[in-house]
Order: sequence, then structure tokens, then C-alpha cells
Amino acid sequence: METTSRAVEQTPAAEGGQPVPSARGTVDGYLEAPFPWYGLDEAFTGPRRLMQVGTAADGAVEHGSIGHGDEPSVRHETAGEDRGKFAVVVTVAANPVRRSPDGTGLLEATSVSSAAWLAGVGLLTFTWPGQMDHSLRDDWLDQQTETAWVLADDLAGPDWSTLSLPVDGVPTPFHYRESEFGWVLAGSTSQGVHVGAYGRGMSAYGLGFAMIKDIETYA
Repeated sequence: METTSRAVEQTPAAEGGQPVPSARGTVDGYLEAPFPWYGLDEAFTGPRRLMQVGTAADGAVEHGSIGHGDEPSVRHETAGEDRGKFAVVVTVAANPVRRSPDGTGLLEATSVSSAAWLAGVGLLTFTWPGQMDHSLRDDWLDQQTETAWVLADDLAGPDWSTLSLPVDGVPTPFHYRESEFGWVLAGSTSQGVHVGAYGRGMSAYGLGFAMIKDIETYA
């Protein structure tokens, strides 16, 4: 997916997992989306935060991320190191192949594979093998990003298993895989969006997803 990401201000969360109000404007990109946003359901009581939205070439919002738990940061993957506990939920608009706004070409369709790839790349952005020199990280990230795409394009392959998790209270099949860096999963909802997620330190098996009723509560 050829998209541009717009980061938003990271807002702290109050006790009980409710976001602390901050300056207006951090949620604007989310409000521009013509689709609903998803996050972990109410069983998760920890902190939540807006992360970033991704836009197409014409500026339309196509996907975005909501963080849960510890704020992820780039850390060395060193044995025994506390890497934090977090899960990030990625919502992707389910779009078929469609014409570009100027009518000169076609825009890429989105699918469950799109959600799986975005989740896989998201996990990689907070990963850095401890034995690797800092100067080599960009090359490593490029290589791993390509690998993430190959894996996402083969959801029926041996690298993925099937996991059933609730979405809006309904058991829903997800594609799931683990790696040394964390876990990634992806599936679809009945609301016209695909949902991806990635994390580490939190078990994916106990998660549930729900449509966010009012994204402005995160602002």
C-alpha cells in the first residue's frame, strides 16, 4: 500500500484506561476517515493512545493505529530485557480496486493481507536486534519489510495459524503468526474494515476487538 503516515501527538492516559484530554487537533486525521475505528474491547483496562493515520496520494485516510498498554519504543532485542507490554490495533478501510481521482489509473485494493502487512511493518518499527550496528538498521528494516510483505501475501501458508477472537462480541477468524520480535494477526469485520494487530508482552489469545464509539474521547 502506497500511503503516507501522519503521526499525532501521543496523549497520556488516566487511570482506568481513559485518555487524558489534550490540545484539539490530534484526532483530526481520524475524524476524516469514512470508516469506523477499532481498538481492544472493554476487557482491556490499561492506557490507550492515538498513534498515526495513513493517507493515499489524494489525501484520503486509508488506515490508522490505536496503541494499548505501554508506549512502544525502539529497543534492542537483548535476552532478558524488559521490552514492555503493548498491543497496537490497525484499522484498514476495505477498498476494492478503484480509479484514481484524476481518472488516469487504478488505486490498489486493500484486503486482509494489507492489514497483515501494516501490522507486520508496525512491529518491525519498534524492533532492533541488539547485535546489529546502528548503521545497518535501515538495511535490516528494508529486508524485514519485504519479508513481512511476502508473508502477508501468503496468509494460507505455513507461517500462519488460525485464531478465533471476538470482534464486537462475535467470534471471528484471524490469521496469526509469532516471531522473535512479537506477534501479528489480521482479520476482517462486518463493518467494512480489516483489522490488524501487533504486540509483545501481551498474549494475543486473550484479546477482543470492538468498534470505537467516539474517537474524539481519545483527543
